Amino acid sequence: MKKFLSRHKAHHKSLLLLAGPMILSNITVPLLGLVDTAVIGHLGSAHFLAGIALGATVISLLFWLAGFLRMSTTGLVAQAYGKKDYHQLAGLLKRSLVLALLVAFTLIALSPLIKHVMAYLSGSSSEVLAQAYRYFEIRIFSAPAALCNLVLLAWMLGVHYGKGPFYLLLVTNLTNIALDIYFVVFLDWQVAGAAWASVIADYIAFIFALFLVLKLAKNMAVPLLVGGWFSAQKMWALLSLNRDIFIRSLILQLCFSFMTFYGARIGDITLAVNAVLLNFLMLVSFALDGIAYASEAKVGQAKGQGSVRRIHLWVKISVFWGALFALAYCVFFALLGSQIITLLTDVPQVVSAANRYLPWLIFMPLAAMSCFLFDGIFVGLTRAKDMRNTMVFSALVGFFGVFWVFSSWQNHGLWLAMSCFMLLRGVTLIARYWQLRQTNQLLN
Repeated sequence: MKKFLSRHKAHHKSLLLLAGPMILSNITVPLLGLVDTAVIGHLGSAHFLAGIALGATVISLLFWLAGFLRMSTTGLVAQAYGKKDYHQLAGLLKRSLVLALLVAFTLIALSPLIKHVMAYLSGSSSEVLAQAYRYFEIRIFSAPAALCNLVLLAWMLGVHYGKGPFYLLLVTNLTNIALDIYFVVFLDWQVAGAAWASVIADYIAFIFALFLVLKLAKNMAVPLLVGGWFSAQKMWALLSLNRDIFIRSLILQLCFSFMTFYGARIGDITLAVNAVLLNFLMLVSFALDGIAYASEAKVGQAKGQGSVRRIHLWVKISVFWGALFALAYCVFFALLGSQIITLLTDVPQVVSAANRYLPWLIFMPLAAMSCFLFDGIFVGLTRAKDMRNTMVFSALVGFFGVFWVFSSWQNHGLWLAMSCFMLLRGVTLIARYWQLRQTNQLLN
C-alpha cells in the first residue's frame, strides 16, 4: 500500500482534489434525506413518514431515471476536454440542456397518470396515499430546474472543475435543509413544507449553477455563442448513448422502487422502516459516488487522450480509495447505526423494527463498493451498452431471482436481494472491464 501511494503520489492527490469537494457536497445530499425523515418522523404518526417516503421515492425514481443526462454529459465532456475540443464542449452543453427541458416537461405532463400508477403499485392506506399525493403534486414542478442542474453539474465535472459541483450541491442542499426545518417545524406545513423546500431550493440552485458555468466557459474561451451545435445527427448520437443509460437507470430504480412498494404491501411500519434504512444506503452511495465522479472525469480524459495506460492507472487509484471509504462506513454503521435510527424517528415500532434489519446495512458498503466505482469508470469510457447489459443481468438474477427464492423471509428477503444485487453489479462490471482490457477495446 505504501509503495502504491508513494509511486503515484501526484495521481492520488489529483483524484482526491477532484473527488474531495464532491464527497463533502454529496454528504449534504443524504443529510437532506436525514432531515426530511427526521422532521416528518417526529410528527407523531407513521403515516406521515410513510407518505413522504412513497412520494419521495416516486420523485427520486423519475429524476434518477433522468440521471442519463448527467452520466452521458460527464463522459462526453471529459473526452472532449481530453482532446481540447472546445467547440464540442459548447455543443454538448447546449444539446444536453435542450434534452433536459424536454424530459422535464414530459414528466410534468404525465404526472396525473404517474399518481394513479403510484396508488396501484403501492397498495398503501388512504392516509399514506393522501400524504404521498400532497408531496408529489408540489415536487414534480421542480423537474425543469432539477434536470438542468444535472447537466450543469456534469459539464463542470467533465472539465475537472470539482469546486463547481461542490458549490452547487452545497447551495442546493443547505437551502433545502434550512427551508425544510422552517416550513415543517416552524410553519407546520407538514409534508407540503418538505416538498416546497425542495422546489424552491432546486430553482435557486439552477440560477447559481448557470452563473458558474457561464463564468467557467468564459474563462476557458469555450465558444458558447457559436452556431452549428444543433443537428439531427448530433442529437441522435446523444439520444443513442442516453437510451442505454436510461434503460440501465430504469432497471436500477425498479429495484429500489420494489423495495418501497413491496414494503408498503407488508405494512405501513415496514414501509417506514425501509424509508429510514434506505438513508444509510444513500449515505454510502453518495460518498462512494464522490470517488466515482472523479474517476468519470479522469477516465474520460484519459480516453480522450488515447491512453490505455492512464485509464488503467485511474481505475486502480479509484478502487484503492473506494475500498478505504467502504471499510470506514462499515465500522461507522456498526458503532453508531442504532443511534442514527433514533435520530431519524421516535416512533417506537419503527425504531424497534429498524434495529432488527440494521445488520444488512453494516455490510452493505463492501458489497456495493465495486458497482458504484465501476459505474463511474464505464461512464468515463462511455460504454453505455455494457452498463445496460450488466445491470439487466444483475437485476434479474441478483435481485428478483434471489427475492423469489427467499420471499418467505419478507423484509429480510428484500434486504438479502438488495445486497446480492449490489454485489453482482460490481462483479459483472469488473469482469467486463477486464475483458475489454485483455482484448484492447478500452478506446473503442
